[in-house]
Amino acid sequence: MSFHEVRFPPTLSFGSVGGPERRTEVVTLANGFEERNTPWAHSRRRYDAGLGMRSLDDIETLIAFFEARQGQLHGFRWKDWADYKSTKPSREIDPLDQPLGEGDGVEHVFQLVKVYASGTNTYARPIVKPVAGSVTVAIAGVPQVETVDYEVDTTSGTITFAAPPPVGAAVSAGFEFDVPVRFDTDRIRTSVASFQAGEVPDVPVVEVRV
Repeated sequence: MSFHEVRFPPTLSFGSVGGPERRTEVVTLANGFEERNTPWAHSRRRYDAGLGMRSLDDIETLIAFFEARQGQLHGFRWKDWADYKSTKPSREIDPLDQPLGEGDGVEHVFQLVKVYASGTNTYARPIVKPVAGSVTVAIAGVPQVETVDYEVDTTSGTITFAAPPPVGAAVSAGFEFDVPVRFDTDRIRTSVASFQAGEVPDVPVVEVRV
C-alpha cells in the first residue's frame, strides 16, 4: 500500500468529528440469548475532515492535499486531537507512560503500544506512526538517550535498542502519535455560496492498516 509520510494539516483536523469503530457479529438464538464475535483484533477509526473547514483558504488547502494524495490512492498521517498522546491530553509525556514489555537479554526491538484500561479489562493498541522527536524511552525506570541508546522508526513504531535490555527490566515509553488514514472518497464537492452560508464539505477519512 502506498503511504505518504505527511500529516494532514492539524489546523484543519482540529474540530473534526470521529473516533474508533468496532465490527461485532451478533447472532440471536431461538431462546433469545446472543452470541457475539468479532473478526477484528483492533478497532478502526473514522473521521470527517470537512468539519474542520473554516474559510475558503481552508478549502483550497484541503483540495491541494487531496490532489497530492490522488484521492483514496495514497495514505497519510492524521492527528486525532482527542487521542494523540501516550498519556492524557492534559498531561506531559513521560517515558514511563506505556509499558512495552520486559527485557530478556536477547530481544532488542520493541513495538510502541498504547494500553486502554477500564476496570479489569484492557486493550493494547499498536502505535505505528509516532511523531518524530516526541518519543522518550526508559529501561527499568531509567530514561534512555535517543540515537545513543535506541533508534525510533517513525514509519512503523518500533524501538531498536543498541543493546538488549537486561532480563526482567521493564521497558516503557512516552510519545505523540498520528493515525494512518486515507480519504474514503475519490470526490470532493464544494460550493462557495453554501460554504459562506455556514455549510461545510463532507470529507470522510478512514484508518488504514500499515
